[in-house]
Amino acid sequence: MWIQSLEDFIKNSEDKREILRATAVKMLLCGYKHKDIMPILNVSSGFISTWKKIFFQNGVEGLKLAYKGSKGFLDEHQHAEIIEWLQTKDSWTLNELEYQIASKYEVTFQSKQSYYDLFNEARISWKKAQASNPKYDQELVDSKKK
Repeated sequence: MWIQSLEDFIKNSEDKREILRATAVKMLLCGYKHKDIMPILNVSSGFISTWKKIFFQNGVEGLKLAYKGSKGFLDEHQHAEIIEWLQTKDSWTLNELEYQIASKYEVTFQSKQSYYDLFNEARISWKKAQASNPKYDQELVDSKKK
């Protein structure tokens, strides 16, 4: 019964880590010793013991990955909409792009690079996107004229 459930799990799982866990437990149940399993699967004795214990507590559900990753910031459709929106005019500021994404999609990127990548993908250079030179200092220009 246990071996069949492990075989079904191994057959239907698409994640290598889950398959490795189930295979280690299955081999143990089939009579293999830790010292035999370790070099075959390239795992430690602790790995085998851990997943055997979890399997007997939770069944094959316990062998599944708990972490499935985080949700991406923008899906493909939203990403395409942003690119299309950026291409509607020649000049944008970074603040305009940040505001548009935050207000429409409730997304704020941690890195400015994500915004620069969107400008690049829309074929708007960062220089073209800026309305003015950020290093321009009017006081400095005026003092040189004097």
